[in-house]
Amino acid sequence: MDESPVLLETIGRVGVITLNRPRQMNALNDALMEALGCALLAFDADEAIGAIVITGNEKAFAAGADIAAMAHWTYMDVYRSDFITRNWETLRQIRKPVIAAVAGFAFGGGCELALACDIVIAADSARFSLPEITLAMMPGAGGTQRLPLSIGKAKAMDMCLSARTLDAAEADRYGLVSRVVPASALRSESIALATKIASFSLPALMAIKESISRAFEGSLAEGIAFERRQMHARFASLDAHEGMAAFLDKRKPTVQHR
Repeated sequence: MDESPVLLETIGRVGVITLNRPRQMNALNDALMEALGCALLAFDADEAIGAIVITGNEKAFAAGADIAAMAHWTYMDVYRSDFITRNWETLRQIRKPVIAAVAGFAFGGGCELALACDIVIAADSARFSLPEITLAMMPGAGGTQRLPLSIGKAKAMDMCLSARTLDAAEADRYGLVSRVVPASALRSESIALATKIASFSLPALMAIKESISRAFEGSLAEGIAFERRQMHARFASLDAHEGMAAFLDKRKPTVQHR
């Protein structure tokens, strides 16, 4: 097994990042998060890539932060090192669509990593939990903020305060995940979705992603104004004019990502 903390693969216009600490159930330590951030930035800068998939293995997407590494840290250690902010937040910089393909455990930081992605595809074996309270700790990578936006205040309180675990069906019903697929089909379904997304005009994809993200970060009025400007900007896009012409000509458009 390659000892790199993440494994990279390119399939057409899809960049695939596999978390690779199987003996630690993909526990998220600094080395893995640094490598993940570098991989995300590289795929984001690559004009040949239109969508990104993050996945783990059949047992664990990621079983949380690496407790063994954290156990003896002090407040000053985490404050001075800018823990989490320094490398976990890289995902927020990525402009291309990012899909989390989750099988097995997505606990703690692993659940938060999935929540930070744009789409979550869950295998029927997936399990989601924010169990930090059992260690007298709390989520710190966005869990208390993104989870209520996904599933509502009451259910988020239940998960965070009682360490409740959701199976894939519950996560789907609550709105935490986008869809559930058989575990044996997780990779193929995730790559198929990413391939479909990546086939569309990249500038339009990025504008849509940014506009939807605004819905969670500002007022409705601000979000509507931003969406309107982004839609107006599509009229400066070669792909948009080609798409409309192709529709009228009843043919498939030729996408240039311009």
